[in-house]
Amino acid sequence: MKTILCYGDSNTWGYDPVASAGTPYAIRHPHDVRWTGVLARELGEGHRVIEEGMNGRTTVLDDPVIQHRNGRAYLPACLESHKPIDLVVLMLGTNDLKVMYNLPPSEIAAGAGQLVKLIKQSESGPKAGAPRILLVSPALVGDFSRVPDIAEKFVDAMEKTRRFPVLYEAIAQQHGCAFLNIQPHAKASDWDGLHFEADQHTSIGLAMASAVRRVLG
Repeated sequence: MKTILCYGDSNTWGYDPVASAGTPYAIRHPHDVRWTGVLARELGEGHRVIEEGMNGRTTVLDDPVIQHRNGRAYLPACLESHKPIDLVVLMLGTNDLKVMYNLPPSEIAAGAGQLVKLIKQSESGPKAGAPRILLVSPALVGDFSRVPDIAEKFVDAMEKTRRFPVLYEAIAQQHGCAFLNIQPHAKASDWDGLHFEADQHTSIGLAMASAVRRVLG
């Protein structure tokens, strides 16, 4: 049995932008619709996919308003809880784009690199080794015209996300881990410019499955 831990934000959690529109709370896509569910179905028997997504999660940053969003703070406990882990799929960085953090894309990628280092130094893989890592550069953000409250939080975010693939790939090469650019496989919803509708989860899940197969052989 191969264990794959998918560590990410609301797009790993499965936030449904259409169902959530106009509601005071977040609504998730069904399990089998989320890209993690598609990944599990594609990989089939002999694989266990653990969905570890959280709305608002950052790479290494503390949200001054909402607690427990720092991805680095929770990651060690998460790895310890689910070990032995064969592969960690790491897709974070979109929430680091918020204007309150005021970070250039290179520093956001560096934050993802800190998480890669933490995973490599852990003993959460088979036989107390390190898990393999698939570093995924986040998708492009889209049009925020329908959601002015989000637009004011993500000023200039699209241009920053355009630089993510090159920067994340460099981090992956630096640390000797696998890399996937998800941008050709994912388009943010026109409803909010951030999250994925059902068809995009399918596309992402298929791309992830192909990448995971390559990593795990």
